[in-house]
Amino acid sequence: MPELIAGLIDVFADEPLTGNPLAVVQGADELSDEQMRRLAGEFNQAETTFILESARADRKLRSFTASGAEVFGAGHNALGAWLWLGEHGDLGPLRTPQRFYQEIGPEVLPIELERISDRIHGRMQQAPLRLLSPLNEVGPLAKALGLHPGEILSQPAPRPAHTGAAHLLVRVLNPATVDKACPKAEELLGILKAAQAEGCYIYAFDADRPQTAYARFFNPTVGLWEDAATGTAAGPLAAYLASEGLLANKELAIEQGSKMGRRSILRIRINREPELSGTGVVVLHGVLRV
Repeated sequence: MPELIAGLIDVFADEPLTGNPLAVVQGADELSDEQMRRLAGEFNQAETTFILESARADRKLRSFTASGAEVFGAGHNALGAWLWLGEHGDLGPLRTPQRFYQEIGPEVLPIELERISDRIHGRMQQAPLRLLSPLNEVGPLAKALGLHPGEILSQPAPRPAHTGAAHLLVRVLNPATVDKACPKAEELLGILKAAQAEGCYIYAFDADRPQTAYARFFNPTVGLWEDAATGTAAGPLAAYLASEGLLANKELAIEQGSKMGRRSILRIRINREPELSGTGVVVLHGVLRV
């Protein structure tokens, strides 16, 4: 019976039991797709990332939701895997910033890691922004989100954006409206399918914190109802706002997961492509027998 190193890391977290938990499995090269899907179901986290050898990069990453859907893009699934490797000692002391390359689907993307004080910090580049067509009508979207049409803002327009995975970005009136949203799964699935988007990221700004967005993420497409921290949505959001001239200093912080009791802070800097940064806390380390 093969033994694999596995564990759990809270990503975009400064202390345990906050942020977005990620299950990680090392040395997964011999696992079949079916085994990966079943193990993701066994861990029952938003995502489980499997770390493999790569001929194109330093590591290859494959990530699955608990329902067995494979997901792509450089988000909490990728950042958490590298933070795990760093904390596990597989990447050296990291006393100065070190750059590595990760294979995720068709992309090979860089990530920079550094140990600051007692914590590994990562800064990860995503793919260039791609914008899909904006929604022509907000009425059906508002209904699917359990909101009134007037609570969805038109600047910038609701539209899917892509830096590794396409998500529908929807700006609403204020943070209270974000928390008020109560999506209807079937209706939202229809909206997302028509928009060619995977998930829906609703966000708002508070006048007292203009550099911080408050957000929630829903992804019924892959069986993920609500996610506590979504890097593959945060990156395109910052890039989209920057493309519309709505992002001062080309930096954005996003608070997500608070409604779930898993407050997370995601930080993005636009440096040609979006760069997503954060840290994490390893909360479980053990041996997996399959």
